[in-house]
Amino acid sequence: MEQAISPADRLSVPVHVIERRIHLIRGQRVMLDSDLAELYQVETRALVQSVKRNIERFPVDFVFQLTTEEAEAMRSQTVIASKRNIRYQPYAFTEHGVAMLSAVLKSDRAVRMSIFIVRAFVQLRELLATNKELARKVEQLEAAQKQQARTQQQHAAILVSVVQDIQKLKNPPVTRAIGFIARSPKKK
Repeated sequence: MEQAISPADRLSVPVHVIERRIHLIRGQRVMLDSDLAELYQVETRALVQSVKRNIERFPVDFVFQLTTEEAEAMRSQTVIASKRNIRYQPYAFTEHGVAMLSAVLKSDRAVRMSIFIVRAFVQLRELLATNKELARKVEQLEAAQKQQARTQQQHAAILVSVVQDIQKLKNPPVTRAIGFIARSPKKK
């Protein structure tokens, strides 16, 4: 039986477009209010007002407002609008905050887009987990190669020592004879 295409799958926004708008701030992957407003096709002001009206649904692990320093750092990366165009510090939404936005915005587009964005977060998380596993395997391989190099160096040193010992046996060094030398008596 063939599955029906869900409304979320009919959106025309490629996943990589959303992934580029996911930033790492305070050790969390987040999306900024202006990016979400653009994707949801609402004004940023309306999105923020909806969040403020339903603030009990948005604890600090769902949404937080950037500090002046964080906003300035984002502006220097040309991620958010310049100082002239912005009157407040942007809000950053975690994956859970994005999911909650669909409940407060109450439009079909918001619901579909939230599903799509959460999928992008999940895909990014899986990609990062895969990269961590790959990095761990490379580190293990490098450690094994270093151990093998140490073992080869040890074997080489032993072989050099054996060859030197064999050469000494083949060509013994000239030594003075051991014992007394009898001198002939002197004639008077």
